[in-house]
Amino acid sequence: MDIETARQFAASWVRAWNDHDLDGVLSHFDDDADFSSPVAAQLLPHTGGVLHGKQAIRDYWTIGLQRFPDLYFEIVHVYCGLDLIVINYRNHTGGLVSEVLTFNAAGQVVTGAGTYLLQDAAGASGAHPV
Repeated sequence: MDIETARQFAASWVRAWNDHDLDGVLSHFDDDADFSSPVAAQLLPHTGGVLHGKQAIRDYWTIGLQRFPDLYFEIVHVYCGLDLIVINYRNHTGGLVSEVLTFNAAGQVVTGAGTYLLQDAAGASGAHPV
């Protein structure tokens, strides 16, 4: 992974999120991808915050888009590692979030993790468990 590829990925990722294009966001993910998030743990306590497979990730993000019709992300920084990137961004509430995404050889995300500065990330966004 090089920084230019990471920036291009992040631009595509944020464009899909800001358009609320869930298929566009998920097109970056492998069918067997895992995603973890403290917000998922709060919104869907039965998951323990870990979602297995693209369909489970879709179900979670569908809830998020329904709960946050004003969802919008603004990229602050993009970092790159060997096979991963970190997208640091501001969300619709102005909170700083980092998404850590690991890629396979085909360029698809195989693991992702949302990370937050607040312990109650979902509550700070106005979300409540389902």
